[in-house]
Amino acid sequence: MKPALPLAGLCAAFACAAAWPATPQITVAWRDKPPYHYIENGVAKGFLLERAREVFAAAGLPARFINEPQKRIWANFQHGSTNYCSISWYRLPEREALAQYSNPFHEDLPHTVLIAPGMVERVQAHATLEALLTDPTLTLGVIEGVSYGPVLDQMIRSGKNKLMSRTVETTQMMRMLTVGRASYMFVDREDWEFFRQKEPSAQKLVRYDLPNMPVGMRRHVVCSRDVPQETMNKLNQAIAATGGMLNPGHSKPAK
Repeated sequence: MKPALPLAGLCAAFACAAAWPATPQITVAWRDKPPYHYIENGVAKGFLLERAREVFAAAGLPARFINEPQKRIWANFQHGSTNYCSISWYRLPEREALAQYSNPFHEDLPHTVLIAPGMVERVQAHATLEALLTDPTLTLGVIEGVSYGPVLDQMIRSGKNKLMSRTVETTQMMRMLTVGRASYMFVDREDWEFFRQKEPSAQKLVRYDLPNMPVGMRRHVVCSRDVPQETMNKLNQAIAATGGMLNPGHSKPAK
């Protein structure tokens, strides 16, 4: 009977392994924001989407990437979705109350201004950001549910521009600007370059760089509160192992 003991021990070991909980799959949501993350001809693309896939793979975390609207993403955090993360968000106090943040994995360039047809002289008459935002005759196009960074957000709230606020993606707001729905808008430089190369109507818009635009913001992976600290540590280690915060130095003044 003694030879049977190792077999019994082996079976017990397999039973323990089978009972050991596997790492749960994490749902990783991303919003449409070309060229960061977007769908083209049915294929998910984007340089930050690929970066996020690399980070989760390096962390050894099983992940299912899905495309969801930005408002739904933050509603999911607010309503307690579990094993849920999202990529490419600024760190803001009101969002920290709903989710936990990884270390930054990207740094933006400062925003730029896009001007609608027929509004170039009126917008460029303002040499500073403060002067531009206090002109009550201008209409600023603003995307609902999106932050332009805490500095710009506050300046927009306290400014005197008329606001055209819409729940649309950035590319749609730029299309609305081409037909004069607003006087101007703020936009990420990467967004503008992608739109300019893809859309013939972009030729109607004029880019205007102001010298005192706030520095570029850093982007993070955010996860629901139930995600263990060990998982967040793995994400941070993977971010460091795959290049850390990409594009450091973008916050220097644009030339």
